[in-house]
Amino acid sequence: MSKPQEKAGLPKSLKFILLLGVVSLFADMTYEGARSITGPYLAVLGASGAAVGVIAGLGELLGYGLRLLSGHLSDRTRKYWLITFIGYFVNLFAVPLLGLAGRWETAAVLMLAERIGKAARVPPRDAMLSQATKQVGRGWGFGLHEALDQLGAMMGPLIVAAVMSINGRYESGFAVLAIPAVLAVSVLAVARAQYPNPHEFESELEKAAGDPPDGLFPRKYWLYLLASAFIAFGYVDYPLIAFHFKKISAAADAMIPVLYAVAMGADALSALLLGRLFDRYGLLVLIGATSVSLLFAPLVFGGSLGLALAGMALWGIGMGAQESIMRAVIADMVPPTRRGSAYGLFNTGYGLFWFAGSALLGIVYDISIPALIAVSVLSQAAALPLLVRVINIDRTR
Repeated sequence: MSKPQEKAGLPKSLKFILLLGVVSLFADMTYEGARSITGPYLAVLGASGAAVGVIAGLGELLGYGLRLLSGHLSDRTRKYWLITFIGYFVNLFAVPLLGLAGRWETAAVLMLAERIGKAARVPPRDAMLSQATKQVGRGWGFGLHEALDQLGAMMGPLIVAAVMSINGRYESGFAVLAIPAVLAVSVLAVARAQYPNPHEFESELEKAAGDPPDGLFPRKYWLYLLASAFIAFGYVDYPLIAFHFKKISAAADAMIPVLYAVAMGADALSALLLGRLFDRYGLLVLIGATSVSLLFAPLVFGGSLGLALAGMALWGIGMGAQESIMRAVIADMVPPTRRGSAYGLFNTGYGLFWFAGSALLGIVYDISIPALIAVSVLSQAAALPLLVRVINIDRTR
């Protein structure tokens, strides 16, 4: 009786992807809900535009930079689940504490702690996830995970907006996010109990022909990392965008999380579509998505609510591509036994450039908005010829 049911049901690898997707749904509901208001919250607490840019950038630096250590530690110890659990706990439970901050400096420390937690859990989680996507398609697997992830990222800001529309207090917005934080950790425990050994989805002995010696990554990996770094450098972080909306009164306080929710909705839909397309057309899809999304800056900083809505939709499309396709590409470049390190190193480089870009863009914002727009667009455009080079390397092999 059980065998026919097992065959008729969803593949185990897809169930695993869905479970991790639900974890990410609740997790993103928590920290993206908070992220949607941290910019104006810091402004209310007395921070400057430059401070917001540096805090956001430093958070991303830690959130990406420390993944090098986490990824290496995961591959070395094989404690993928343990490191993932610790990371989620720190990542999520720093959020409700933001409502108790009182000073922008304290809020900044908690924002950094949240990013550090995310740094710890992403490489081991993505390594486990990549093993399951082997069976369902890299792009589709990561795209499905990202869609669930961003569904939560869309719901979180809407919940915060609803709470703030009732009493107008940032503290209440942060407090309600403790609920999805608990749910995320609970579902993660279920996933661990049902799938303690995700490596079984993909043989660790598999090795593609022409792989470089152990400890090295192929040339196209480094070229791809450089291209991604240019995209990261030019991508304006949402806290600075929200700070801008608050400063020019482009939207009411309760509307700012809604604009972020629009971006997360675009992120979720584009991740599904782009993931499917990636499995058919490869890196051409990332080139196309980047070519479209790099236009977000002129719209977001255009001054009107209508332009801001369009800009946030493009911003979300770019994020959807970065969070789904970018991860899928690495899974096909690197064998399973080095994938935690590959994700960790990739995210470190990405985060270093994100930090440098966020800090610079925050400083430039206080000087000239047109200059900020130019830096953002040109930096992302510089990635396009590098991505073409990566495609050409594959064609000549």
